[in-house]
Amino acid sequence: MKTAFWKKDWFIGMTVSLLFIVTANSDLLQGLERKAYDLGMRATNRVPSDKVAIIAIDDQSIANLGRWPWPRDIQAGLFNILAKSGAKVVGNTVFYTEPQVDRSLDTIRDLVKLYDGSSFPGLDAETKTLKELIDQAMASLAGSPPKPRSTEERKHFALYQLVTFLNASGYLTRTHKDVTRLHELLTSAEGNLNVDHKLAQAIGSGRNVVLGMGFTLGHPEGRPDQPMPDYLRRNAITKVIDEVDATNNELMPRTAIRALPPLQEFATAATAIGHLVEHLDVDGAVRNEPVVLDYFGEYYPSISIMLVAKYLNLRSDDISLRLGEGIQLGKLTVPTDHYLLMYPHFYADKDEFGAFPVDSFFDVYYGKIPPAKYAGKIVIIGTTAQGVGYTYPTPVSSATSPAQLLAHKVSSILLGHFYKNPEWALWVEWLIILMVSLYLTLALPRIKASMAATATLGLLIGLIGSHFLLMTQFALWLRLMVPTALLLVGHLLLTTKRYLITEKGKEAADSAASESNRMLGLAFQNQGQLDMAFEKFRRSPMDDALMELLYNLALDFERKRQYSKAGSVLAYMADFNPKFRDIQDRLRRNRNLEETMVLGGGHKTSAGGTLVLGGEGTQKPMLGRYQVEKELGRGAMGAVYLGRDPKINRVVAIKTIPLSQEFDENDLIEVKQRFFREAETAGRLSHPCIVTIYDAGEEQDLAYIAMELLKGKDLSGYTARDRLLPVHKVLDLVRRVAEALAYAHAQNVVHRDIKPANIMYEPDTDTIKVTDFGIARITDSSKTKTGVVMGTPSYMSPEQLSGQKVDGRSDLFSLGVMLYQMLTGELPFKGESMATLMYCIANTAHRDILESRSDLPPCLSAILNKTLEKDMTKRYQSGTDLARDIATCAESRK
Repeated sequence: MKTAFWKKDWFIGMTVSLLFIVTANSDLLQGLERKAYDLGMRATNRVPSDKVAIIAIDDQSIANLGRWPWPRDIQAGLFNILAKSGAKVVGNTVFYTEPQVDRSLDTIRDLVKLYDGSSFPGLDAETKTLKELIDQAMASLAGSPPKPRSTEERKHFALYQLVTFLNASGYLTRTHKDVTRLHELLTSAEGNLNVDHKLAQAIGSGRNVVLGMGFTLGHPEGRPDQPMPDYLRRNAITKVIDEVDATNNELMPRTAIRALPPLQEFATAATAIGHLVEHLDVDGAVRNEPVVLDYFGEYYPSISIMLVAKYLNLRSDDISLRLGEGIQLGKLTVPTDHYLLMYPHFYADKDEFGAFPVDSFFDVYYGKIPPAKYAGKIVIIGTTAQGVGYTYPTPVSSATSPAQLLAHKVSSILLGHFYKNPEWALWVEWLIILMVSLYLTLALPRIKASMAATATLGLLIGLIGSHFLLMTQFALWLRLMVPTALLLVGHLLLTTKRYLITEKGKEAADSAASESNRMLGLAFQNQGQLDMAFEKFRRSPMDDALMELLYNLALDFERKRQYSKAGSVLAYMADFNPKFRDIQDRLRRNRNLEETMVLGGGHKTSAGGTLVLGGEGTQKPMLGRYQVEKELGRGAMGAVYLGRDPKINRVVAIKTIPLSQEFDENDLIEVKQRFFREAETAGRLSHPCIVTIYDAGEEQDLAYIAMELLKGKDLSGYTARDRLLPVHKVLDLVRRVAEALAYAHAQNVVHRDIKPANIMYEPDTDTIKVTDFGIARITDSSKTKTGVVMGTPSYMSPEQLSGQKVDGRSDLFSLGVMLYQMLTGELPFKGESMATLMYCIANTAHRDILESRSDLPPCLSAILNKTLEKDMTKRYQSGTDLARDIATCAESRK
């Protein structure tokens, strides 16, 4: 019988090829290209420029100089040191968008203003006039008799004595000097406290500092709110060449809608300013840089471009921008793609500090490192301390600080280490895809299996080898992973189809009795009669298909915690194929669980049962690779155990969640996927005030998270009126939690259940940790979406109660409720029933905290009013803003 055309090999090859061509730009396939790009870069051996050095605001510097940000006179000190050292150019990744004003400076300025508006400065003229009158009187009275005889002579003599006394006392001269000294002292105090002025002077002292300027990316629809001032516009590139009709061909650079420039005093003192905006790939990594940003028709170069330009002693008219092609720095060409994205090389780490020499700010500031080390170099200043600023994934590291990132880019520009994707690359890429498609459609169906395997292997080696050869030897990047994946998938599909057709005759020869036994076994298994199912399966001849059925049957026995019977099924399978999947591991685990583990109750009211840990001759149970030592506590969702990783002897806390008991079987696969996804997201958080997640896994029907073992207890013990902490301590703790939330929200992680019970505090070490990130989302029985309410009702935000999709502002509302409770011993919203409580949170204003506790500062009332706003657009928009206001309020109480 003639085979239908859609079953033929050529049609399958053509279908697969068309599918890959249509989805070539999908995230999945382009993700393969990015991974191959990263591997190619790591395989490239390039040495970074020795003209680039980094001075790091690191943990050592913060430990010695205090919490960041430091007073700007400290930062000014480093600029002065570098100015004297002969550093060629200094690049600073710290933004200076707001003034730093000491409260004492305001007082001194008020005194100067009072002095200037008083009569004190006029004493000079008045003193001169009085002195002249005294001198005239002395001249006229010079011949007065020492002993008066008449009344007239006595008056004359009295006036003589008065004038003589005033002249001899020096009062007028002394008063003049005191007032002048007062003005000098006031002027000196104002200069000493004006740290911004000191920093501006330090920036301008060497005429070699390049500052960064932030921009908000977006597509402008009108004109800017205010034109860019001239002291910033001097940094824009004016020499723009367009030979590709960039506007009509949509080859323009990235556009910005708002600028965040440094203060004018700093901007005018700096030798140049460049944008400090990172362009992230869809996976969040940095692989390229926009060399310029288009800000309402003006082109502002990146800070890396400006650093190299100043290093080469170039003026603004020495820089030319070629739209759609690249940028020219004097005789140095920086190639880009059509959208002016530069692809720099990221250098492999030479030591623990990275590819570039890194010195501590503290060591340089206090002279432990001779300043002459930086003579003639490009010095980059930036933060590398944990919890300060952001880090970015790059092809060579999962966490690269902004200073290190800038060093890679500057070195690439100086040495010409770029990766290019030339214009002809697109044609070559599509030509290779076409050739692979023709191979799958016309050649592969006509050759034998052994020859096909050899040909496909040769093509795979050629494509992958070409990718690495072009990157490592010629710095060219061609996207060859799409045709590589097409070749591999097409070959596997065609060979699988051939194999299935070959095996079809064997399948037809199976006996009717065997098929009947399998069907009966499946029927018994679906009805829960697992023993009968095993009996029927054993009457069927053993093959790979039956092994799959038996494997699923063993899993069903395990789900019912019938570990002995599960072991019997696995042992029966091992007689046929002992290497099938993980049956050897499962056999060992089942024997261990049969002897050591008792998970109490299969009902949903059980929080996961318990683990039998004692008993002579009984091994301690394992959860994944962790040995369970003892139970630490029990919550609504499961138990928490003390565990130990035997390989590295790390002690951890293991939180268990019996997913199979808490969720319906239909939702279990989806819940498990979300569990590991949320655990992975929480595990990426690295902050001093957030508990560290080490691992997540699944053991039988128990999901678990291994995390940092914390001392102390949660803050719920400090919410009763008779156990409240001091106000200054409450403010300090809540401020640190707000900073931790700001960090998590910046990583797009929302807690959803901020409350005292989820925050651990150790008074002896003054350590605070936010726990259970992601747990509120994990324990939901369906995906997070509009209409789902999660969290603890008393601490929920109005939008959370109404089932709206929440963001970080919801966490800040919950934090405000906790702050109110820890200061007063009562909740800001109360209700006799759940419905009443929810109504109050959504519609009723909270009682002013000063009415509950009158000894609190008024600034707390303003903070809580803003934090507990029903409308989240009027609430604090970030934890950083809330932490700053709390710190200011706490400082006002001192």
